[in-house]
Order: sequence, then C-alpha cells, then structure tokens
Amino acid sequence: MSIPITDRLSAISVTRILLVLLFVTAPHYLRLPLWASAAVIGLGGWRALAAFRGWTLPSSWIRIPLAIAAFVGIAMHYHGLRGQNAGVALLVVMTALKLTEMGSRRDYTVTVFLAYFLLITHFLYSQEIVMVGYLLLGTIAVTAVLIDLNHPQSQLALPVAVRRSLLITGQAVPVMLLFFVLFPRIPGPLWGLPSDAGAGQTGLSDRMEPGLISSLSQSDEVAFRVTFDGPVPERHQLYWRGPVFWRFDGVGWDEGYRHYGLRRSELKRSQFRAVGEPVRYEAVLEPHGQRWLLALDHPEGALPSGSILSYDGQMLSKNRVIDRRLIRLQAYPRFQWELELADLGKHMGLDLPRNTNPRTRELAQSWRAAAESDWGIVQAALRHFREQDFTYTLQPPLLQDRRDRIDEFLFESRRGFCEHFASAFTVLMRSAGIPARVVTGYQGGEHHEAGGYYIVRQSDAHAWSEVWIYGRGWLRIDPTGAVSPDRIEFGLGSLPLGEPVPGLARFTRGWIQALQLRWDQINAGWNRWVLAYGPELQQELLRLLGLPGLRQAIL
Repeated sequence: MSIPITDRLSAISVTRILLVLLFVTAPHYLRLPLWASAAVIGLGGWRALAAFRGWTLPSSWIRIPLAIAAFVGIAMHYHGLRGQNAGVALLVVMTALKLTEMGSRRDYTVTVFLAYFLLITHFLYSQEIVMVGYLLLGTIAVTAVLIDLNHPQSQLALPVAVRRSLLITGQAVPVMLLFFVLFPRIPGPLWGLPSDAGAGQTGLSDRMEPGLISSLSQSDEVAFRVTFDGPVPERHQLYWRGPVFWRFDGVGWDEGYRHYGLRRSELKRSQFRAVGEPVRYEAVLEPHGQRWLLALDHPEGALPSGSILSYDGQMLSKNRVIDRRLIRLQAYPRFQWELELADLGKHMGLDLPRNTNPRTRELAQSWRAAAESDWGIVQAALRHFREQDFTYTLQPPLLQDRRDRIDEFLFESRRGFCEHFASAFTVLMRSAGIPARVVTGYQGGEHHEAGGYYIVRQSDAHAWSEVWIYGRGWLRIDPTGAVSPDRIEFGLGSLPLGEPVPGLARFTRGWIQALQLRWDQINAGWNRWVLAYGPELQQELLRLLGLPGLRQAIL
C-alpha cells in the first residue's frame, strides 16, 4: 500500500532548502548590487521565520510589484537585461522571490531545481579547482534536500539524506567522466555568447596608452603557461606577440584599420622566410576576453584550429578567448619578414598627427641628416636612450601635455615604463622617415623547475617596436633594453626595492611563494587536462585508446 505524501513540508525541511539556497548563491553576493544581495538574504530569513511561526504567504498583489521592482532594479543597474551579469543577477533575485510563494510541494520542487541551475552559473565566472570542489559540495547538498523533499510525510534524518545523496552523486561520476571524454568537442562556443561574457578578465588591451601596461605589470596573475619540446630559447628571445598598433592619435596607439578604411580580413599575410631551426612548444592560455592568441615570434606551420595569422603577424582566434585554450605551435626566433613593403604598409607605418611633438621631429631629422643609413638612425635613437638620463620605472609621472606628450617624455620627465619608450621610439622612427609600429605582448617567463614548464604572468606584459629596414624587412627593436637591459634579461625582479613589483616577480622568495608555486603546478595540470580539453586533445586521447574518430568512440 502506497503512503500518501503531504503537500506541506515541516519547518525543518523548509529551513534545509533555504540553507542550501544560501550556500549555492553565496559566491554571487559580491557580484550582485548591494541592494539585491540584501534582498536575497532578507527574503530567505523572512521565509524561515514564516515556516516556524506559521505566517501566511503574501498574496499576488504584493508578489507582482516586488517582481516588477526587481526587474526594473536589475535593468537600471546593468543598463538592460541582456548579458551574463544581468541574466545571473535576475535569476538569483527571482529565485529569492520564488520563496514568497513557496507553499506547496510543487513550489518546493521547482525551487530545488532552480538551485541546480544556479550552481551552473558559477562556471561563467570561475572554473578553478576550488570552485569545482565548492560546487560539488553544493550538488551533494541540493540532491540531499531533493531526496528529503520526496520522502513521504516527514523529513528524513539529515545523515540519511546526505548519505543517499553521496551515493547518487558517486554513481553519476563515471557517466559524467564518460561524457566529458567522448562528447564531441568543437572549437568555439556551442551557442552565441552574451556581450559581457568574460568581463572582468585581465590582460592586454586593444589600445596602448602610457600607464596601462605598467598597471598590468603590478599583477601576479598568470597569463599563460608554456612547455617547450626541446631546447628553450634564451630569455631575450622570449617575445610573446599580442596586439600590433599602427595608428598614433597623439595620446595612445590602436590597431587603426578602421581609421584607414581597411578590414583585417582583406589584407594578405606578409611574406615570411624562416631561418634556422624551429622552436616547438605548447601553451595553455588563460581567458582574457579578446581574440588574440599569444604566440612566440614568429609562428609558422600549422595553426591551432579556428585561428588565423594576420597581415602584421598577430595570431587571432575566430572567437573571443573566454575559456582556457591549449595551443601547439612552432616558431622561428630568427626570420626575415616582408622584405618588400607595399605602399599601404609605408603609409600606415609613417602616419603621424600633424603639427605635434616639434622637438621630437627636429631630433629625428638631425639623425637623418647625420646618418648614412636607416639602420644608423635606429642605432642613434638607441644610443640616445642609453646615454641620456632616462629611468625605467613602474611609477612614471603623469604626462600633462595632451598635444605634445612625446616631447614632454623625451625632453622633460624622462621617466617611464616600456610603453613610454616603445611609443617614443616609434614616433622618432616615423619622424625620421622609417616605417615603424608598436607591438604589445609579454616578454620573458619564469621557469618552474619542478613542473618543467614556464609561467608567463601579467607582470611580464611588455611593449616594443618594429621598424622596417630596406633589404632586411621588419626588425624587432626594444628600446627598453637600451635603458634597462636587466629588465629584458632578468625581468621585473631586477628593479629596486622601492618599485611596486609583485611578490612572485622578485628574486628572493619565502615559504609562502614556494607554496604558491606548488599550487600553480596543480592548477597547471588541471588547466592542461581538464579546462583546455578541446578538439585536438580529444583526438589525441582517442588515438591513444585505439579509436580513430568520434564515430567509433560513440559506438
């Protein structure tokens, strides 16, 4: 004989659901507007009191205005309801409002299923090992209250509900692993992404202004990790190429294609000739929300799936990088590139705002008059940086002159970070009639001996110049090396103690930094084999299992 199930739950069972909802939504509270977090916690506390004291739930005349107010509040805070942040905030607040009508067993069931969905939303912000462990505990807790909810008449003892939840979750793990390994992986997202997907991620910008990279360089966050297959290049050869900037507006630099009426896809890739033996490596990139894939100069051969190599040597993904990405490449640190420069490249490489930085132009013209070749002008500029009283610092003074900033830097402040020197050098070259451009990316990397890989951090962010010399093509010139050669050879750890260098970039480290490196090794394995598990890695694993393709794997 079946046992009838009562429609109402005990106050203890209701409290368990509320506590689980509090646990599931807790990581979102720091992301939500303050009023929304307070409303969610307040509604949960009110519902617990209502369960114990037998209060009547509010009517629709109260619930509907509250729902409308929540919609309006979220829309005003996020300037609309579209996007990742607004969608998650709305889901959390509406789940809390569901508590005001949670009186029947059906309402309780819907609320518990919403808790499962809320668990998934945390992966939009973090996929770290700690978060996965937290969400596993959340899954066990939600499943426990679901078991309790479906128990006839009275609540289960808490240890019994948790034990049954552990059993069910444990039985699901092998199926989960099977789906993870064999479910077809495709490059890029399965669905369209909201406009703010990946918001808040740190990394290089699509514009360079004095101060942006120096701020980024004060961060210990990992940009990517690299494992070399064979000999490792010298540190002064480790230039990881990111955005390339052509247009200078007097204040900062950007790619400039739209300004020149161009589309990147319309430009053919420059002629390139490899010299010497290649360097083979694989890198696991941290998500940065942009399209560029950081690659060692100069990539050649097979490119990662869903990527292209642009006219100016940027390796770009077809989709924004909002998840960890494993790429395998080979690069030629020695190369010859674009020995013949087209008129378009000359125009873009010589363009400067009119009637700006007169002293800089005069200095460059004096080198032009004295030098016998373009290369002589390059050497004169590097000698100027080396011999004059320039200082490399993470705390440069603000440049006040918006019209003649390069003049102010070269002739007055003379204190700057890599973006100051790269910007000034490039303007000097253009003023002397030499095509030049600015490149941003990362330089160097820290060898993790125990893990056998290199860590490139945000503190390794860097900017340098490229000049075009007839008969030699594009050449990398790093004026920072003329001012502070130790920065290129040893990294930011070579700077004086007064500079705001992040702790892990310093040469002297204690036991805390040692523990951080051990934890980084664990994270590197997690990123490499779990978060960066994409089409290439799946095909490789299937081949190791003796399965030539997905069809055979599915069968």
